[in-house]
Amino acid sequence: MPKVTQTSSRKADHIRINLEEDVRSGLTSGLENYHLIHQALPEINLEDIDLSLDVFKRQLSAPILISSMTGGTEEAGEINQILAEAAQETGIAMGLGSQRAAIENPELSPTFEVRQYAPDVLLLANLGAVQLNYGYGIEQCQRAVDMIEADALILHLNALQEAVQPEGDTRFAGLLSKIETVCRALPVPVIVKEVGWGFSEDAARQLEAAGVSAIDVAGAGGTSWTQVEMHRAENQYQARLAAAFLDWGVPTAQAITNIRTAAPGMKIFASGGLRDGIDIAKCIALGSSLGGMASPFLKAAKKSAGETIDTIRLIQNQIQVAMFACGAKDLNHLRNIPLNES
Repeated sequence: MPKVTQTSSRKADHIRINLEEDVRSGLTSGLENYHLIHQALPEINLEDIDLSLDVFKRQLSAPILISSMTGGTEEAGEINQILAEAAQETGIAMGLGSQRAAIENPELSPTFEVRQYAPDVLLLANLGAVQLNYGYGIEQCQRAVDMIEADALILHLNALQEAVQPEGDTRFAGLLSKIETVCRALPVPVIVKEVGWGFSEDAARQLEAAGVSAIDVAGAGGTSWTQVEMHRAENQYQARLAAAFLDWGVPTAQAITNIRTAAPGMKIFASGGLRDGIDIAKCIALGSSLGGMASPFLKAAKKSAGETIDTIRLIQNQIQVAMFACGAKDLNHLRNIPLNES
C-alpha cells in the first residue's frame, strides 16, 4: 500500500467533501444572463451538426473537457480510470488532478497513469503553479507530463485556497517569470488554470506575454474551494476565515469576456459552474474552445463507467440541440452566433 502523504490525505478529504457537502460558490457563473437566440427556421438538419474540433493536435468529437479533479489515492485512481475510459469511448478531453502527490511519492503514480485506458484522448497533466516557488522547475513539470504521456501541462493557480489552508503554500511573488520559463522550455503546450475564481484582464495580458498556450478560466459560480477548505478546517477560526470568501471571484462569463478582450488570440477553456451542454454552447459563443465540468463527472464516476458515458452523451446531445435551435451548423459558426444579454 503506498505511503499516505499529507498531500494525498488532503486529496482524499477533497473527494469526500465534494461528494457529501454543499460547496457551491455564493456567486453564479453569469451564464444565466446570456441567451442563444432561437431560430424557428434553422435551415440545417440536426444530424448534420458537427461538434468536432482539434485541440493541441488531438481530434475531439465534442468541445467537452473532464476538468481536473483528483489523483493520489486508491479511490482517486479508480475514479481516474473510469473517467479515462469514458473519455476514450466518447472522444472528449480529460484533465488530471494535481500530480504533486506522485512527484513527492512515485508509488502514487499509478493513480494518475490513465493513458493505457485513453490512448486517443487529449490528456492534460497538472501541477500547482506555486510549487515553482517551492523548489519545482522544468524537471518536475516534465515528470508530470511523462507520467501520463500528456499532450499539455496545466499549471493551476489557487492563491485564495492556499491562503485559507493552514498548510497552504502562499509565496506567489515572482511566479509569473517562472511560468514563462516553463512555457519556453517545456516541449508541450502550457495551460494556466484557476480553480474557481476566474481571471481579470490584467492577469490575461500577463499570461499571454509569458507564452501561455491556453487559459482555463475556472470562474466563480461552481465549486468554491474556500468552502471545501471550510469543511476541512481543524478549528472554528480557520472555518470562519474560509467561509468569509463565499462570494469571491470573477464569474465565469465575465472571465471569458476579460480574456477575449485582453488577449484576443488566446485559446480559452471555460469552466466554473457550467451545468449542461447549453452552458457549454454559450461559452463557445462567448469565445471559448472547450467547456469543462468536474462535479457531474465525479458523481457519475462514483457510480459506474456506464453512468459516466451516459452523462457525457447527454451533454453532447444538449450541445447539438442547442446549436440546431440557434442555427449553428458547426463550432466555428457557433462562435459567431450573437447572444442576447439580460
